[in-house]
Formats: sequence, structure tokens, C-alpha cells
Amino acid sequence: MAFHSGDLVGVQDTRGAQLAIVEAVQGSKLRLHLGFDAKSVVLPQRQIQLLSPLPACGDPPARLGASPWHLSAEALQAARPGRRAWAAAWLLLQEADEAVNLAEFSELVSSSAGDPSSAAAQRAACWLELVGSQLWFRWRQEEITARSLQELRPLRRERRRRQLEAEREQSWQALLRRRQPVDAEALPPEQRQRLEQLQQLAAGRIEPDQLDPALRQSLSALHVGSDRGDLRHLLVELGQWDRHRLLSLAGTTWSSGFKPELLAETQRLLAMVDLEQPGDATRLDLSGQHCVTIDDDDTRDIDDGLALERRRDGSLRIWIHVADPGRLIAADSALDLEARRRGSSLYLAVGNLPMFPEALSNGPFSLRQGHRSAAWSFWVELDEAGDIGAYSIQRSWVKPTYRLSYSDADELIDLAPPEDPDLADLDRLLERRRQWRLARGALLMDLPEGRIRSHQGELQLEITEPSPSRQMVAEAMILAGAVAARFGMEHGLALPYRSQLPADLPAAAELQALPDGAVRFAAIKRCLSRGLMGTQPAAHFSLGLPAYVQATSPIRRYGDLVVQRQIAAILDGSAPLSTEQLQELLEQFDTAGREGIGISREDQRHWQQVWFETHRGGQWSAQFLRWLRPQDRLGLVRIEELALDLAAECPSGSAPGALLLLRVKQVDSLRDQLRLVCALN
Repeated sequence: MAFHSGDLVGVQDTRGAQLAIVEAVQGSKLRLHLGFDAKSVVLPQRQIQLLSPLPACGDPPARLGASPWHLSAEALQAARPGRRAWAAAWLLLQEADEAVNLAEFSELVSSSAGDPSSAAAQRAACWLELVGSQLWFRWRQEEITARSLQELRPLRRERRRRQLEAEREQSWQALLRRRQPVDAEALPPEQRQRLEQLQQLAAGRIEPDQLDPALRQSLSALHVGSDRGDLRHLLVELGQWDRHRLLSLAGTTWSSGFKPELLAETQRLLAMVDLEQPGDATRLDLSGQHCVTIDDDDTRDIDDGLALERRRDGSLRIWIHVADPGRLIAADSALDLEARRRGSSLYLAVGNLPMFPEALSNGPFSLRQGHRSAAWSFWVELDEAGDIGAYSIQRSWVKPTYRLSYSDADELIDLAPPEDPDLADLDRLLERRRQWRLARGALLMDLPEGRIRSHQGELQLEITEPSPSRQMVAEAMILAGAVAARFGMEHGLALPYRSQLPADLPAAAELQALPDGAVRFAAIKRCLSRGLMGTQPAAHFSLGLPAYVQATSPIRRYGDLVVQRQIAAILDGSAPLSTEQLQELLEQFDTAGREGIGISREDQRHWQQVWFETHRGGQWSAQFLRWLRPQDRLGLVRIEELALDLAAECPSGSAPGALLLLRVKQVDSLRDQLRLVCALN
């Protein structure tokens, strides 16, 4: 096939079929004026089909619209064969069972009437149709043949399938472009599956290369990447992602609530509350004792209460009463195993996820005002120095007289009314105990603590102050833990002991040179090692104790319930868990507890980001505590107004105690991003 300048040709490449005019022949290649914009390109001759040679009397045109071709989009549209002409040509070629060339085919479906430009338009229009999406004819080696009906049927089915796919893809892309909430249940199954895949990718459960290729292609067409933050923003706009979703919570035992069979077991236990249970016959009846519980206003699962006994000899005895969920929860029962899987209750910004069903934890397990409740009671007598002089642990019945908030308790401690001096006297006794621990190296680093809460969609900054009553209650709980640890050591009992290795603290002169409070505490905390848990007693450095166990929150911590069961075994004369058995059990609930701590930290980090999103234009006074990564200018600062310690970019050379001005540089809670920056104040 010979080509000459000015010839009308067709070009097929990855962009489809286009018309062109030959500009020049360059060996095996042609220089062309491609398309209606006459773009100059060079292509191999094998990609080019001659449609109409330039008439001998014509000058080579530079554009399709020039003489002699006079081609335009309108002219091509007018020259397109009609459906009837197309069908008639198919019948003729079917009957003749022969092949024709392009010129012959063009004459079959149209009439050029001898006009070269009309003939060229008709050939061009026919060629574009033949190499396009039509099914009726086969174009091969410049010859056209009609396909048989047997060939057409599957081709039509395939075309219909592709059309439906294209329509579905268009619908899907339109859904993403709108970025408006959708009802997933009302979507076609394929789109629901795609949304589920996007949610899995956004949650980090699958990697981008695991996406369905068609889904990846549709995202690319919309310029939506596989960045998880981008996808979360998209899914939030589609109403398919909770912007406050905790990724670490998904799939855990806390995320699914309590199964129906566990709730049924809860109802069975509730019906047994007033029936006598094992151990009840030996309980000491302290229901007439003046006992108080002290908790936050919104606390419903009350683990502990306090009382003061004035002995006839003038001595004072501290009573610490602890809830006894083990009265109803048998070891290895369904609810016990569920509590073990959880390890602890979770306290999140939007509410609590309890270790036991609320009907139990807020009901008969809780030490409620005016209700007779089963408890484990610790009594302790302190010597003049504050050491444990005598103690006992036993099952009991208690009936709290008052439920106090911390502010109520602070007032009673401060005023010490003659008609109710117990709290003030308890505070003095427990202060003696605190001083005893301080003399043995205990570290007291109480500061206000800020926490973000979300109540019915409203953000709240909750600051907990280290008030006298909070310090008193904390000291009482530490005392109960020390008593339980001493009981364990005296009886050779395996317990989940908490310990901490000694720390090499900065020299006293170095600490005294630092501002008191947060700055000095930060220098100390930097030196402390992580707390340990084991079945053998060991010293706890920062508490200043030779041994310690957590024993006062059995409704909220599974390990505390295990402590009660081990003590009960000794008192009842039965066999407690051996060291090996307890170690196996400890590993289970300690792992669950650490998982819960991780979830709580992620939850608070997220809500801090949300809080700063709503206050992104604010500025706060901050105090530099210490460097975290000095090479990146990343330091730890304290915002006293918010009672928060946070990482922030700080000026080079910042010294502990330096006053800075903090602002938000970047925050995006869906991307888990918060960048704070400080300048010299």
C-alpha cells in the first residue's frame, strides 16, 4: 500500500480511531496531521489505513477541513450509515458470503453521487464505525465480511454485559463524587461490597494491593488515593465511617457487648442475690457501721468504702471495705471467663465499657448507699510511725451510710464537724501512713489531670484536682494493697504482685534546681522503669513498699478478683492456685489489661485531637518539661490551663521550666495527626 502527501487515512492506537492527513512519507513511517486540530505526529505505516487517496488534481491539504476533503464532525455525523442501510448491507454480504473492501462497503451503505468529498466522508464514517464497537461486520486485512448469527449472539451478550458494567461503574463513581450520605442497605450488592472493602482498607485490616482491581481503578479515575486518612474523610462524607471510631477497639471483646447467653446468666444471678451463698455464714455483719463511699458524681460501679472504728482503749482502726463480686461469680463460669477476656473495665470519653454487665456491676456488686452488700473488709491499725501494726481480712456485710462526692468529702475533712469527725480523723491517720511511705522512698507526684469527655456529642474538658479526699482514698487503697501483699507473704500465697525496680534518680541538688511540680516530676518520671507483675512478692520503688498487690477494684479489674479468691482459699482451708497455675492465669488477664490500656490511650489521644480541631485557632501558655527528640525539636510541654502534658515542636535550646506559647500547627483526627508548635512567650 503506497501513501502520498494529502491522502486521507485512519489511525488506530491506544486512544482509539482517528482520522489524519499524510504530511510526508519518511521511510517506513508517515508524518501526519492528526485529528481536527492537525497535530503533527510520526507513526509507523502498519498503524495506518488508507481511506481515500488524494485526487490527482488536488493540492495536499494540511487539515481535514480543507479541500478536497472538507471533513468536519458534522459532515461525519451526516455520513454515518443508518441502521437500515447497515442491516441491508449485512444481509447482502451474508447471502453473498464474500468479502468486500472499504470502497465497496461504503457504496453498499450509502451513495456518494460522484462527489469526492462526500465519498471521503462516507468512507471515513464507515471506517470509524467498522473499527469501533459495532458487531455486525469483521474487519480483517482491509476486507469486510458479515458475521453469522451464531457469532453475533455471544458478542451481543458480551456487549450487554460490558454496558451494564459501565453503567454500574458510572453509578459508583457518581456516588463517590457526590460525597453525600448513602443508605448502604439500599445499594446494589457490588457497591456494598466495595464500601466494605474501603472500610477495611481505611481500618488497616487490608493493604491497598488487596483491593479489587476494578475498585482500585475507579478510585484512580476519581483521583482518590489509597491513603487511609483520605479514605476515612471520604467514608465520613458518605456516612459509612464513624469519625470517632477506635481502630484498636474493633474486633475486641469490648466491641460486641455482652452476648445474649451472658445476659441470661446475669438475670439468673440477680435472682440469687438474696439466697445464701457459700461463705455467707462466716461473714461479719458490719451493716450497722458508719461507712461512706467516696467517688465521682457519675460513678455507678462503687468498689470500695471507708469507715473508722473507735476502740474502747482509745485506738483507731481503719476499715476498708471492698466489693465482693466473687460471691455470685464462680471461677471459670461464663461471666468469669468473659471478665478474664476483658481484663478490666474500659473508661472511654463517650462512656464506660464494664468488665461485668451493668445490671451486676452497678447493682448487687456495687457498694450502694442504704443497701446491704457483700464485701471483703480489711481492718488496719497503724503504729505511731505509720507502719501496719495489726490487720485482718474477712468476708462481711456492709451497708454504706452515705455516698459522698470528692467535693463533699473535702468539705467534711476541712470542717471536721464535731458530730461527724470520722473523715478528718481518717485523713490524719492516712497522712501518717503516707509520711511512712515517703520516708521509705515513695514518690508523690500528684498534679491536676485533664481528660476530654464527650457527653451527648458535646466536648468537655474534665480536670481532676489532687484534693485531700482523693489523696486520702488513694492512700487507703494503697494500704489495702499492702495488707493483701503482707497476707500473701505470711501464707506463702501466690498473688499477682505489682513491683517496680529501683530507679537511679537525679541528684537531690539537680532536682532542687528545677521548678517544683510538673518540671521536677518530668525529670523523675524519665528515670522510672515500667511496673512489673509476677507471682512472687517484690519491692515497689515509687510506692515505697516491700510488696504490693492491687486489691480494691474487683468490679473493674480481674486481677483484684483473683486476689480475693486466693485469700478466700486460705481462709476457707481450700487449695489456692499454685504459682504455675496463677502465672498462666496472670498472663491471660494481664495481656487483656494491657490491651485495654492501649485502647484507652488511643481514645484519649483521639479526643484530644478532636478538641484541638474545635480550638485550632487558640493559643495557650505552656511550660517546657523536657526534650523527647531534640534532633527534631520535639519536646514535652505542660499546658496548665488544660492540665495536659503534650508533645510539641519547641524552640532550640529550650530549658526545663521555660515559658512558651503553644498553638496548633496541624490537626486531623481522622488521620490521627496532631502537631503542636511552641514559640518563646
